[in-house]
Amino acid sequence: MNLIKFIKIDENSRVPKYQQIIDSIINNISVGNLTMDQKIPSINMFSEEFYLSRDTVEKAYSILKKRNIITSIRGKGYYISRTKLISKVNILFLINKLSSYKLRTYNHFIDAIGGNSHTDLHIYHCDESLFLNLLDKNKSAYDYFVIMPHFKTDDLKHISLTDDVIKSLKKIPKDKLVILDNIKPNINGNLVEVYQDFENDIYFALKEALPKIKKYKKIMLIYPETAVYPYPRRILHGFRKFCVEHKLDFEILEKVYDDMILKKGDLFITIEEADLVNLVKQVREDEYKLGTDIGIISYNDTPLKELLGITVISTDFKVMGETAANMILNKQKGKVKVPFNFIDRDSL
Repeated sequence: MNLIKFIKIDENSRVPKYQQIIDSIINNISVGNLTMDQKIPSINMFSEEFYLSRDTVEKAYSILKKRNIITSIRGKGYYISRTKLISKVNILFLINKLSSYKLRTYNHFIDAIGGNSHTDLHIYHCDESLFLNLLDKNKSAYDYFVIMPHFKTDDLKHISLTDDVIKSLKKIPKDKLVILDNIKPNINGNLVEVYQDFENDIYFALKEALPKIKKYKKIMLIYPETAVYPYPRRILHGFRKFCVEHKLDFEILEKVYDDMILKKGDLFITIEEADLVNLVKQVREDEYKLGTDIGIISYNDTPLKELLGITVISTDFKVMGETAANMILNKQKGKVKVPFNFIDRDSL
């Protein structure tokens, strides 16, 4: 078979034999020696030709199948199934929910990582079982694992990491692991961590806004205690810390209720988009002036909030995505905290 003459296995190389097989097949596709639907050697033929164990070849083929580079047809053998987007770097990108913020981070990551890589995006919906299944199924198929760890308990409360998640992450080589957005001290080692500091981020952002906040009589944080996609409780801790330190009257509410009792001098901090929309609607219906009678600060910026003049406190998702990509490209390790900004607009 023609492929055999192109395959190079270096007995003296420290690169595992199964990885050499993967690299050789990908390289032969990239230079045109292998084309779509072309048949490749069977596992037995490959192992006999290069004096390799059957398990070694089987492991290489299994990884190539997971990457959709080859496919197997029962009774016929193995064939090339993909010739485009063959990449030197394959990345699994796991996010907990499909929100505009997460997608912004992902899109900036893709822009920065460049064309010499292929990234598969999966959403695990804060579900531990789904996350563990995705990771276990793909643990041998990628060069890097970019993970945003946010999970939910049975009573829909936020938890950063579970014991089983930690065990699973520890099985990934540290030089392949990139933790985004949310970190906890349970995972140590020489890995990439690009993160938000939820407690201190909201505390210092509100402290920057203090001169304007002081004109309001009471400050309300709309924090959903239970949610399909729950939020870190460290946001609550930072908010309470700020209010107590500055002797501000405050209240934490589960949501913006229909027919909310609004009073002149109220300031609201909203996290969810639905609460922001409901609140702005009620402010207008009650004929209060936004930014004068009632203030609103929204958590995390969007183009629409900018257009509507909504004041925000926000992570820089562009920096988050770009930083993670650049650290992979430059083979850097370590922790990088993402900027969190107070952006003053008309609603405060």
